[in-house]
Amino acid sequence: MSGPATALQARFHARIDEIPAADWDALRPDGNPFLSHAFLHALERTGCIREDWGWAPHHLGLYDGDRLVAVAPLYLKGNSHGEFVFDWSWASAWERAGGEYYPKLLNAVPYSPVSGARLLAGSDARSPTLRRALVTAMRGEVDRLGLSSLHANFLAADDLPAFDNTWLARTDVQFHWHNHGYADFDAFLASLNHKKRKNIRQERAQVARSDLRIERRSGAGLSPDEWRHVHALYEATFDAKGNHAALTRAFFLALGQTLGDAVQLALAYDAERIVAMALLIQSQSTLYGRYWGSAVDVPGLHFELCYYQGIEHAIARGLTCFEPGAQGEHKLARGFLPTFTHSRHYLAHPQFRRAVHDALVHETASVRAYAEELRAHSPYARDRAAEPGA
Repeated sequence: MSGPATALQARFHARIDEIPAADWDALRPDGNPFLSHAFLHALERTGCIREDWGWAPHHLGLYDGDRLVAVAPLYLKGNSHGEFVFDWSWASAWERAGGEYYPKLLNAVPYSPVSGARLLAGSDARSPTLRRALVTAMRGEVDRLGLSSLHANFLAADDLPAFDNTWLARTDVQFHWHNHGYADFDAFLASLNHKKRKNIRQERAQVARSDLRIERRSGAGLSPDEWRHVHALYEATFDAKGNHAALTRAFFLALGQTLGDAVQLALAYDAERIVAMALLIQSQSTLYGRYWGSAVDVPGLHFELCYYQGIEHAIARGLTCFEPGAQGEHKLARGFLPTFTHSRHYLAHPQFRRAVHDALVHETASVRAYAEELRAHSPYARDRAAEPGA
């Protein structure tokens, strides 16, 4: 490595437990739980990260002597599952041309389309230099291993300047809810236009008329048996859609044990039996919607557990933002506004990089036009498109 980071040594780790948890967590610039050592270690030790599923940990640490000064969650990927920034068409094009797209290198949080720091370098004057050094080290590893590409997904704003113009920029849209100091859920409803306010009240009334009891509970308070019920609902939902439920029962149990009150659940009970759930994770400022499952078909129940209970929780806890997960235009009508997410991509072959760059120019224009169209249909009684987070 050259430049300001000459004295730094890059080391790659095949397991996150090779890095002490306290050293890793000290480099997080904020309290995003998905970047915690506990969350990433739980994925590895409970069988969610497996080479036969396309995930091989290859975490990067930068060391000043024996002291860890920067880290990046990094994986060698044998496919593109569980990433949520879709590059299947790139892989297909490269392989049709006779190349091998996989394995590739991925800087991301597995199975989690959640924006946040991917270049963990603390939050002081040296941090920008260390982030650039992490990017340089990752690029060097691509060259050393002869890989096709390197991808950094769902980047935080502070990460973006570390990537130079040899990296391709990609933008997508998610739907986020922002707390504008609402006193309660009714105050939030009052900010919406009449039609959207009426529709939400009708959806909540459908659930209220059912025989189900709705509760919000901390993950730390669930018993192992309750966690098993929650996981079974998650698994059944994936199975019903023909998808692979990558998160194991042991991982769900580990969430309650290691993240404690950072894990929140909105639960529906039929008598004493859990029949539907939404699993959420929170930081000091943000609530993240992650997984949903239901064994009953009750109109409005998905919206109640996944959105309205989350909004109520965010208001009650004074959280500023609620990110309910990837995709879903139906979220717009329920108070979630379009928000851009950002990723960066390095393709080693210059001609392939140019071809993908040209395609991304058109894709980016389409994404921005789509976001503008969505904002024109804002559910709010006054324009919030220019406010923070929009």
